[in-house]
Amino acid sequence: MSETASIFQQGENCWVSSKASYAAPLIDCANYYKALHSSLVKAKHSIFIVGWDIDSRIRLLHGEDEEQSEAPSVISELLAWKAEQNPDLKVYLLRWDSSLAFFSLREMWAKEVWDEKTPDNVETILDDTIPVGGSQHQKVIIVDDEVVFSGGMDISVNRWDTRDHPVVSEERNGPNGEYGPLHDVHAVYAGPVVKEFGNLVRWRWLRASESNPIDIREDAKIALDDGLPDAWPDDYPPWFENVDCALARTIPMMDDVEPVQEVRHMLLDLIAQAERLIYIENQFTSRLEIAEALNRQLKACPDLNVIIVSSYEPKGRFECEAFWASRIEFKNALFEGIDPDRVIMTYSSIIDENGRTAYKRFHSKVMTIDEKYLVIGSSNLSNRSMALDTEVDTIYYGNSEHNRSQIARVRDDLLAEHSGREVDETAKLTVTEKPARAIMEGQLAHRYMLTQVNDEVFTDPSSDNVFRSLSDPEEPLVAVPTLEGTSVPVKNPRRRTIMVGLGVFVIALLGGLMFWASQSISWLSADSIDAFLKESRGTYFALPTVLLVYFVAGILFFPVTVLSIAVAAVFGPVWGPIYGIMGALLSSATLFGIGKLLGNAGLKKVGGPKVEAVDQKLKRSGIVGVAAIRMLPIAPFSLVNLVAGISSIGIFQFLMGTFLGMFPPMIAKGLVGDSITKIFQNPSPETISYLVGGIVLWGLMIWGSQKFAYWYQERKEKGRAESEECAA
Repeated sequence: MSETASIFQQGENCWVSSKASYAAPLIDCANYYKALHSSLVKAKHSIFIVGWDIDSRIRLLHGEDEEQSEAPSVISELLAWKAEQNPDLKVYLLRWDSSLAFFSLREMWAKEVWDEKTPDNVETILDDTIPVGGSQHQKVIIVDDEVVFSGGMDISVNRWDTRDHPVVSEERNGPNGEYGPLHDVHAVYAGPVVKEFGNLVRWRWLRASESNPIDIREDAKIALDDGLPDAWPDDYPPWFENVDCALARTIPMMDDVEPVQEVRHMLLDLIAQAERLIYIENQFTSRLEIAEALNRQLKACPDLNVIIVSSYEPKGRFECEAFWASRIEFKNALFEGIDPDRVIMTYSSIIDENGRTAYKRFHSKVMTIDEKYLVIGSSNLSNRSMALDTEVDTIYYGNSEHNRSQIARVRDDLLAEHSGREVDETAKLTVTEKPARAIMEGQLAHRYMLTQVNDEVFTDPSSDNVFRSLSDPEEPLVAVPTLEGTSVPVKNPRRRTIMVGLGVFVIALLGGLMFWASQSISWLSADSIDAFLKESRGTYFALPTVLLVYFVAGILFFPVTVLSIAVAAVFGPVWGPIYGIMGALLSSATLFGIGKLLGNAGLKKVGGPKVEAVDQKLKRSGIVGVAAIRMLPIAPFSLVNLVAGISSIGIFQFLMGTFLGMFPPMIAKGLVGDSITKIFQNPSPETISYLVGGIVLWGLMIWGSQKFAYWYQERKEKGRAESEECAA
């Protein structure tokens, strides 16, 4: 086959056609992360990382590889280590900005986290240029403009797994605990194609940033004669050499950018080339146009077989109704009028010797067309990947006998993993008359095996619905009409905008609830509470009544000062403060516990690094810090309790600080409250003087506590500084 026999047409089904001097697939995340770590350690000039996510917490190495490595394993520590070693090294991180829909999984304050963890020669930006509903889905890493990694994998949580995909693995541990087996495919390239990827990531950087990245190196090793570049990862020899390839993109309508659907056109053109076997593994199969194209080609070529492998179970309602319901329609369109022995849609699962079941989750985006073409990319077979998300796929063309055999090797290797066989077994099965049926027969127990999907157990076929329109759209969710009669898509809101809006909404909601309660609940007033307390005075129910009032008032954000004065007015200057502090401690503990639950549920992420720094200062200041906050009326009582629970301070420190900070002022409030009662009962210079004295005492205690807190904090910081100096 000659180069002119390929179907690559620049500007139609691909952006550019080029060559990879060397290329190797990286199957499953343990291999990708290990290879990436090796290349990053070797970086000398520049690193570009473009992704849907770039999580600073991710460990690239596990087990013995991590123990034996001299370089850090965690991605943020590794990049900081490299950047500090070589100040001339330039590192550029571009991550999709909007992440509200993935709150529980993604770092909410990603830019601030990266800026805090890395030196100045590591630059981070969040890409907010994508239309509402779309995402930055390209996954590209370039090292020294000589080696590029691209495919389906992100540096993100819940991705790492080994090729054997054990049913249970302590290493598969994410923010929400252990996750199940996960399969993905990436690739590493060297050669002229790296320059094309370099142009792509620099274009993306310039769209999202005001700064210019460094130019592409003129002395980069790109020719086959140059040999493997220095940054090529250890332990991963090339599979392909001097292979023709093309890059196909999806670019949505963005400001002054014309939309591009090269991926869509490439996949349709590739399907039309198939004669004997199409192998597909993909996270989603919801694009009906692809199913119809496969069906047409099956009818046009009687010898053609199609094997599709994807996930088994949907995650959540949106995925179920948007993608699994669509997969039922996809399957029906694919099978229409076709011998069922020629086409299968399957998932891979295992029941091990202990009776434990696991379903392999697929995140890969791979397609082979006979032994002629191989696709490894970021695009799902979904509506959004064809039109709305930014995507980039690499398409290999079998331009030599060696490269054609390697395309077959990739396909047979993947099928072996999913069906529990050896590669040489699947290689024999894929050349039989009906490989789809042959792959399904003779699978062994207690290994991974392929099973035909039956999505009706999860959902029904759906017409267009709200889930599909939100999760798998073709067009931006929000567009603004122009004077010319067209429309301009609205960009995804920036993370800061989302967080500020969320904060304003929460504050407004709390304020509205408090106002509603004050207007609608007849007993939630100072007069009603006072009358309720007076009924219990002199009875055994006095203390329980006060505790109940503080408990309910705390949850409803009723002002504690008003409550304390009311208790003092009813129970006097002695028992009033005693009852009041006991009620305040109960209310504090209750709201603290609620805050702790909210914090563990993920609310701590909303604050970001700056709030975390304040949190750590509060934790260091401990009892005295809490006491100072209690004495100074800088925030509502209930809000302080709630925030303290979300923070890292311990409950003992918090309650002790609350006691020390509130009891002295409460005595003063007792005098004030008792004086107010006596003034109404018997106005005299004596009762008025009690009132004035109580107010003055209250003010002096606030002033004195502030001075004491500043003095104590300075003394503590000075002692810490002296200790650190001695240690140094």
